[in-house]
Amino acid sequence: MAPTSDRLALRIGAIFGLFGVILGALAAHKGDHGVSDYLIQQGHLEIWHTAIFYQWFHALALLAIGQGRSARRGTVICWLIGVVFFSGSLYILALDSTQKWAGPLTPLGGLFLIAGWAWLWWTLTQKNRA
Repeated sequence: MAPTSDRLALRIGAIFGLFGVILGALAAHKGDHGVSDYLIQQGHLEIWHTAIFYQWFHALALLAIGQGRSARRGTVICWLIGVVFFSGSLYILALDSTQKWAGPLTPLGGLFLIAGWAWLWWTLTQKNRA
């Protein structure tokens, strides 16, 4: 019997990918007095690109681990929280750096991303011993 996929991991990966494209497009269209021009004017385009990079990286990772029978639910939840806090706070700060409440969410999100990778490593090492 072929292994089934983990639908939660696939759905989260797909939504992260969808919004990665949308948010990337917002920053790519210069000269329309939109998000791109604002980010360039504020000097925050690099912050936006960092947020998109981490969001996309984890979207692809979720799609990859979602192909297996079990996507290690702890990893999926950590990456969900991590991307929302890390990339989400960077998007907020890139658009309005006066939102000081968002700043502490960035490293907290980073810790969740790290925790997700550690959880994945741990579960993979445990399955190999069984």
